[in-house]
Amino acid sequence: MRAITFQPGAPGTLRVEEVPDPEPGPGELLVQGLALGICGTDRELASGEYGFEQADKKTMIIGHESLGRVIRAPEGSSFSPGDLVVGVVRRPDPEPCPACARGEFDMCRNGRYTERGIKALDGYGSERWTVEEDYAVRLHPGLERVGVLMEPASVLAKAWEQIEAVGSRAWFGPRTALVVGAGPIGLLAALLGKQRGLEVHVIDRVTEGIKPDLVRSLGAVFHSGSTLEPVRDLRPDIIVEATGAGPMVLDALVASGAAGVVCLTGVSAAGKVLDADVGRINREIVLENDVVFGSVNANQRHFRAAAEALAAADRAWLERMITRRLPLEEAPQAIESHGDDVKLVIDLGG
Repeated sequence: MRAITFQPGAPGTLRVEEVPDPEPGPGELLVQGLALGICGTDRELASGEYGFEQADKKTMIIGHESLGRVIRAPEGSSFSPGDLVVGVVRRPDPEPCPACARGEFDMCRNGRYTERGIKALDGYGSERWTVEEDYAVRLHPGLERVGVLMEPASVLAKAWEQIEAVGSRAWFGPRTALVVGAGPIGLLAALLGKQRGLEVHVIDRVTEGIKPDLVRSLGAVFHSGSTLEPVRDLRPDIIVEATGAGPMVLDALVASGAAGVVCLTGVSAAGKVLDADVGRINREIVLENDVVFGSVNANQRHFRAAAEALAAADRAWLERMITRRLPLEEAPQAIESHGDDVKLVIDLGG
């Protein structure tokens, strides 16, 4: 079968090549790959910015935003051939740490977790793949065209779960949410905010095109800006920062209303130094009882919540998020970023 492979830590090694067909072990599903989503993490892996080799080989199959159809399931399985499934990305560490031992491996304490397509495990970027039944999540059959959005949606399902947990420390009746960034993570954050009945505002540096249209189609308010100055007077109850851009992150820290919750989901590049009034930031967070926290990855519970959110969403809207689809053989070109993309998807030929 064909797969998208690379050598972790070695730039320029991403390619499509023939690899042995996978053989499911006990308790594993054999899955026909349908689609693979591409994100910034894949581009960083392909460029050699970071990477984690497997113990027994130098080459890995890339891909963590999966979508497939079950070919074969173990006897007595809750899955059946034909089921639409997504594979969970992270696996708990082998010790395990206290969080991993309780199934909260997305909150691993010692960093010894592994991740499909990212850290020391083959990913889902192949024509067929296997997944342990416990790490497979079933999707509604009608999500075949958009189910590849499940993994990024799971990240936001976790983020919203955490926001609500933090908010519940005291009386919590949020009305407004601000999402910073209108990429896939930001748009899905806005979708989940609207599904919670909130007044949602989204700010992005673009001024026109598909991103503002998608925001407005949700019934959210779009703002354009490279800082949060255009929404300075909003003072939202909740902020989800989805860019990782230094100036936006700094602005977000002090832009919420009293007792606000700020969730950082964008990953910043290290090495860029910004001037900041740390005293002001500290003063506002402390005196307003604000909370700022980071959130990444997801466990099975979040994937299931994401499946429910996608099933409840307008499928035409979700499909508009996928702005480019390429065949498997063009995967090396797909890794190259295009400024007008929202979500790029590789068709695995299933």
